[in-house]
Amino acid sequence: MPYLELAGFGSAALIRTFDLRYDLISALVECWCPETHTFHLPCGECTVTLEDVALQLGLPIDGSPVTGVSALAKPAALCYSLLGASPGNDESTLSGLKFTWLKSNFQHLPDNAIEEELMCAARAYIMHIIGGVLMPDANNNRVHIMYLPLLTDLHNVRSYSWGSAVLAMLYRELCRTTKPHAADIGRCLILLQSWALYRMPFLASVSHQPYVYPLVNR
Repeated sequence: MPYLELAGFGSAALIRTFDLRYDLISALVECWCPETHTFHLPCGECTVTLEDVALQLGLPIDGSPVTGVSALAKPAALCYSLLGASPGNDESTLSGLKFTWLKSNFQHLPDNAIEEELMCAARAYIMHIIGGVLMPDANNNRVHIMYLPLLTDLHNVRSYSWGSAVLAMLYRELCRTTKPHAADIGRCLILLQSWALYRMPFLASVSHQPYVYPLVNR
């Protein structure tokens, strides 16, 4: 936890997860207007804001943009350098890290783990949070390796506006899903659902399970 706190992901590590209500999410998608990035509801327009992201996820919303290259020259070497292990040596096919691999390699650490091992485990955990909770794709089984270089210096990780990246990708996914050919949806759907129930609490009355807000257990 000290290393996660150092990187600015201490709160994100405590995010509550719950079953998604796809009926609610589908209804929100139908109300989404790509031109204005807002939901058009009978009572007016509204949308998820950076303030909501900070409240719900506890992520930084100020700082440098989360940018990088989608294809790295030596991804296996990068994994060995920052994680201490790599899922494979084939540089041409290594583009993402499977959650099953991250779990099997970093779920348990020895009691006498040295600082370098703890930092590698913290990076692996942040990668799992990014790909599994904050910016998952529709398959939700791996995280793209392009985020790993941003975790090189854990002191510098919190200088990036991770909250802005999460919100931008959610907006982009909502726009994509409004197209007729779209058959699935990804990205931070727990944020979308929790935002809807937090801002429109009357929706929670039809739920069959309790919800606690915000998502971060502070």
